[in-house]
Amino acid sequence: MFDSWLSNSTLPALEQTADFAQRRHQLLAGNLANLDTPDYQTRDLSVSEFQTQLRAATDPSQAQASTYVPGKGQQPISRQQAIEKVRDVGKQILYHDGSDVSLEQQVTEISKNQSMHNTAIALMRSQFQTLQVAIRESASA
Repeated sequence: MFDSWLSNSTLPALEQTADFAQRRHQLLAGNLANLDTPDYQTRDLSVSEFQTQLRAATDPSQAQASTYVPGKGQQPISRQQAIEKVRDVGKQILYHDGSDVSLEQQVTEISKNQSMHNTAIALMRSQFQTLQVAIRESASA
């Protein structure tokens, strides 16, 4: 029962968001460390692809029905499989021309990424605090 409550909450999506932001931060930090390296090509994860996959996995209109993944010939998959697809997006690295990326752009991307990570962690913390309150209330009742 407890397991199904967690899987039906927003916690899996928040976990994937925090994980994605962490992996993206590692790539962006590497880009900063190598800005002066000749012929270095910056690396990044596709935020829009991650958001698309996450939206498909968590769409409330599809929560009861099967989820469809674009580009897969409309094959029905479960909600858990859709969350796994979100996890797979974090493994896709996009390569860009290293000569046109500035220090300011990398710092801006790191700042936006940190904000996304902090928001996911804050929302997870809030949900766990709410759960703790509910557990304490039911134990004392």
